[in-house]
Amino acid sequence: MTTAGDIMHKGAQWIPRHETLDRAAQLMRELDVGALPIADENERLCGILTDRDIVVDCVAMGHDPSRVTAGDMAKGTPRWIDARADIHDVVEEMEGHQIRRLPVIENKRLVGMISEADLAKHLTDAQLAGWVERVYAKN
Repeated sequence: MTTAGDIMHKGAQWIPRHETLDRAAQLMRELDVGALPIADENERLCGILTDRDIVVDCVAMGHDPSRVTAGDMAKGTPRWIDARADIHDVVEEMEGHQIRRLPVIENKRLVGMISEADLAKHLTDAQLAGWVERVYAKN
């Protein structure tokens, strides 16, 4: 059985909810990623911040990224998956919530992230095409 832990990108890093978006953008550049899980004071997942969120919901709206925090951008209920979950559960979770990145948790700690690129390495072309169709479909 292929698990979330097998396919994830290891070494994902949190951004604390009190950090500003300019710092988040710097961290994204340093880590070469487009998304960061947002953690509360207890290192619990409270959202995911994407590079697109920073540009569209902060900069394009005329807000100062040095004054807006990652926590200000956290919306909705964050989704995650256990490292032991089967790859089919990963696909279902991402499709069911139309999300492109999924934090992987083990023993209440962030251990990795799964993205479309990670799935592409482990799904057949037909499975990946179906995933893309369902995740990118307009509601």
